[in-house]
Amino acid sequence: MSQQLNELQNATVGMTVGVIEVLLLQPFNYAKNMTQQKQPISLNPMTMYRGVGANCINMGSCTMIQFAIGGKLKNMITGGDNSKKLTIVQEMGTGIGAGTVSALVGSPLELIMIQQQRKGGSTLATIKNIATPDNIMRGFSGAAVREALWTCGYLSIPPIVRGYLMENHPDTFKTSTEARVPASLLGGLFACYLTQPFDTVKTCMQGDIERKTYGSFSQTAKKIYGESSIPGFYRGATFRYGRMVCAVFIMDTLKEMVGPLLYPKAFE
Repeated sequence: MSQQLNELQNATVGMTVGVIEVLLLQPFNYAKNMTQQKQPISLNPMTMYRGVGANCINMGSCTMIQFAIGGKLKNMITGGDNSKKLTIVQEMGTGIGAGTVSALVGSPLELIMIQQQRKGGSTLATIKNIATPDNIMRGFSGAAVREALWTCGYLSIPPIVRGYLMENHPDTFKTSTEARVPASLLGGLFACYLTQPFDTVKTCMQGDIERKTYGSFSQTAKKIYGESSIPGFYRGATFRYGRMVCAVFIMDTLKEMVGPLLYPKAFE
């Protein structure tokens, strides 16, 4: 999200960045979801990309919301002064706020994707199957916490880390590009391991809309803990961390490229 762009422009940049990230990294997401639900992983690309349409809409719309709201919050804090830097708390707060709101859209869309990955079928058929008051927001609590911390991880942590490295280690990190890799590693680490337990509970709930094994959020958490203790919440974490490091790097890079490319006058 950029302070130079308005809400609509930030939303357009976010949508573009989110869709590109999904198309590149969908196999990581598929493998993570299957591992969390103790399901076999197929190496067939048609299976791995099952539900990619819903996921593109999910990530595109969520990233659009996150960029738009995050940018708006930044402008509110700075009063529209692009030269004013946010504090670490303010930077992280904008990411958390933006992520929480985006879960309202993201949670139902992930439910569609996960149901398609488990059962196959078209997007329309899946929507008809889950579009009930009892199912449509299933897993929302886990999604809200995860999106809040994830958005902080990819929108807020990298700029903080890059700024710190360039200011305190200028001989090693002379440019933003040189500082981007360690910033992505730390952003991905933060986003993955703090949010993984919430994501695992959410994924198990959304994969079992019949509630044969997993009930409410607290019941699902107790079930996972009872079966596997703490490690059970980190099933699929390797795939998720790999995806998140790549995603943070891709999104941190693209958000600085796509904005000036689409709206060059805003950066003059």
